[in-house]
Amino acid sequence: MEVAAGAGELRNRDPGATQGPPPDKGARRPQVADAELDAMLDRRRLKRRLGWWRLAAVVAVLALLGAVGLKAVPFERQRITRLAVHGFIMEDSARDRALRRLADDGASKAVLVRINSPGGSVAGSEELYLGLRAVAERKPVVAVIGTVGASGGYIVALAADHILARETAITGSIGAILQTASVVGLLDKLGIAAETVKSRPLKGQPSPFETFDPAARAAVQTLIDDSYRWFTGLVEARRKLTPEQLQQVADGRIFSGRQARERRLIDGFGGEEEARRWLETERDLPRGLPIRDLEYGDTDAWLDRLGAAMATALFGKSLLRELLMLDGLLALWQPSLTVGAAAAER
Repeated sequence: MEVAAGAGELRNRDPGATQGPPPDKGARRPQVADAELDAMLDRRRLKRRLGWWRLAAVVAVLALLGAVGLKAVPFERQRITRLAVHGFIMEDSARDRALRRLADDGASKAVLVRINSPGGSVAGSEELYLGLRAVAERKPVVAVIGTVGASGGYIVALAADHILARETAITGSIGAILQTASVVGLLDKLGIAAETVKSRPLKGQPSPFETFDPAARAAVQTLIDDSYRWFTGLVEARRKLTPEQLQQVADGRIFSGRQARERRLIDGFGGEEEARRWLETERDLPRGLPIRDLEYGDTDAWLDRLGAAMATALFGKSLLRELLMLDGLLALWQPSLTVGAAAAER
């Protein structure tokens, strides 16, 4: 009777307790004391209570993180993003997309633009300038000019809130240029005549196979003048120059870093460490943030770079640069090509 009563009490106290298979009729039921059964049930109840409390604690922590922590960026993820602008500047859709993502990246607290470029196409320089200005609306941007940051390279620097350069760096070269070559005389010597059929006299001008018509030259000059006004307007607005100050720097000449500082084209001297110090003191960035490169690129861009590398290997760097300069309006400083063009004219 005592064993039966204990089993009944167990069923009443713990309805959810599992029951084993009914014992064989001939088997004897185990003799379990009421105290042991009570202790067993207490342990089960305690485990259930602890499980519920643990679940409640996890839910509370997740709710707290959702309310407070989602917008907060952990310090170890914060960084300064470095954008390297090297060589010939061209339009780049992958770079443009990367800059749009960078503007929305809360972990990137500032952008450091490292420039070592004589320029490139006017459109490519403008695209990069506008992309960086969009980023600068969300976070500070500082530019560092290394060996050279001239013409289109200086357009890129103008997008920054603060411009640094080495004292011996080359910058300036404010203006636009369109270069062409004429092979008419060479073809005449070879007895080759190039024929062109076109809708109007100015179509296809300038052309290496035709004499540069004065009317075509005048039309091209208006194009150059318009781009020049855009460039100088950018310099005047971004560097806050008076018309007199602008006139002194906008004649196309290049300047050393020291000369550029005197003419207010840059803000100071230095490199990445000086740029970091400016961000920390003037823009209140946390000290010691790591600097990480902006990674971008896609298959098409990779193929373009491969093609350029193959052309360089096959034809040489100088010819590749000349081929690039034969088409499109350029904001580029390249003295060796200017000398070569003058020699060709003679």
